Amino acid sequence: PKLYDIRFEKSKDSLGEYEKPIFSQAAKTLNGKIVSLPGYMIPFENGLKGTTFMLSSLPINACFFCGVGGPESVVEVIMNQPLAFTEKPIEIKGILRLNDKDPDRMIYRIEQAEYLGEVDF
Repeated sequence: PKLYDIRFEKSKDSLGEYEKPIFSQAAKTLNGKIVSLPGYMIPFENGLKGTTFMLSSLPINACFFCGVGGPESVVEVIMNQPLAFTEKPIEIKGILRLNDKDPDRMIYRIEQAEYLGEVDF
């Protein structure tokens, strides 16, 4: 819930305009801290096993990239160990990083992530 409490404002950089995230104070207090999050894996182009993927609060057929939800509903995950893709919801734990400076990256990132197991939604 703390990560959904976000707004966006128009901003400019050398490449043009973009929507800059303005994080809530509650989200800012989590920046750099270890958090655990449940969600659905969305693999990158590298296939069905890797150390980097997206974690979505929605299943892959209803995720942000398919037009449902916003950028606050996905987190970029960088794992310590490769993880095989699953359609089942999982939980991961790692260091949360907020991104309001690089519009080419996701606004939330979990680094040094560990797989905690499957979860029931």
